[in-house]
Amino acid sequence: MTPPNPNDKILSYGDVVLRRSDLEILRSPFFINDRLIEFYFTHLSSSHPSAATRKGRLLLVPPSISFWLSNCPNTPSRTEVATPLGLQGRDLVLFTVNNNDDLTMAEGGSHWSLLVYERGDNVFVHHDSCNGMNNHHARHMYDAVKSFFGGDTRFMVWRTPQQRNGYDCGVYVMAVARVISNWFENGKEGDEKWLKKLEMEVHEEAVASLRLELLDLIASLRGRE
Repeated sequence: MTPPNPNDKILSYGDVVLRRSDLEILRSPFFINDRLIEFYFTHLSSSHPSAATRKGRLLLVPPSISFWLSNCPNTPSRTEVATPLGLQGRDLVLFTVNNNDDLTMAEGGSHWSLLVYERGDNVFVHHDSCNGMNNHHARHMYDAVKSFFGGDTRFMVWRTPQQRNGYDCGVYVMAVARVISNWFENGKEGDEKWLKKLEMEVHEEAVASLRLELLDLIASLRGRE
């Protein structure tokens, strides 16, 4: 019997095409790839009215675009990529950060984190689940995109629930993105922004459960095709 091809397409969702190999990543203790994060960001966007339109106040930027914005070789190229995103009209923008330093290598790097712009305080907040491993790359991203938001922005590192292994950083990014998106969609309750919700909702068990939730979500969406 011929074994399944890991490159077989299992789901088209928005602009994302998931492969059989993506399911194995979720089922196993493997590093999360760009496709899975983009898939989940697309799902979060479709689930939140604030992000569901091209000019919504909430924007979750796909990893490939975040990476290109951070590493564009010149300002005109970066502006060409950023302009369709309408960043000046957004109140909350979530960028993924990856520590890939080899721009010729697709899906390189070994660590994911999240850089969040919040217009209320005109601040960029970096959330890193591995002791600030990506702080340098997040600062580089900040320097690359801050001019698109106008005014005097700030870069800050906020406390983040920490992973206890070397492969769950991408799942932490998705879990943190979900908490922050829900916080925004539900009226930005709380004086400490989303910090208390992160402490309550993002932990080792929740991250393990999110892998299973994603498998269930993919199965459900496949059943609708």
